[in-house]
Amino acid sequence: MRLFAVAATVVGSFFVIAALRAEPSLPTVVVVRDPGCGCCLSWVQHLQRAGFKTTVTESAQRIQNTPSIPASARSCHTATVDGYLVEGHVPVADIKRLLQERPKIAGIAAPGMPSGSPGMEVPSGAVTPYDVIAFDAAGKVRVFASHR
Repeated sequence: MRLFAVAATVVGSFFVIAALRAEPSLPTVVVVRDPGCGCCLSWVQHLQRAGFKTTVTESAQRIQNTPSIPASARSCHTATVDGYLVEGHVPVADIKRLLQERPKIAGIAAPGMPSGSPGMEVPSGAVTPYDVIAFDAAGKVRVFASHR
């Protein structure tokens, strides 16, 4: 009986350790895309493969509804996640870093539609170098991550 209790304690401790090491549930990403844009859906699949839940809508007023995103940072879709804005084809790793570090910014953006970025992959696998920028509510920008 005593051996059973010890074995049960050991097995139970493995489950506790596994639960503590498990990544916490990721927040839902709410995506608003330009009507008819297909690459946005490829970016959404990138998020889903990484474990994010997503909702997607289309809006021709997307830009007017998010005036805090600088014009120089614009792309074809805008997402919100846990209080942050995410504009364009931002890689999952950058979004996870944003959520972990929680900087005092309005959001991050991959300006334009960089070739080879998530959702904009090309058959050759080539990636056009691009920066993901951070921006605040006043429009001040800085480089958040570089992809080469």
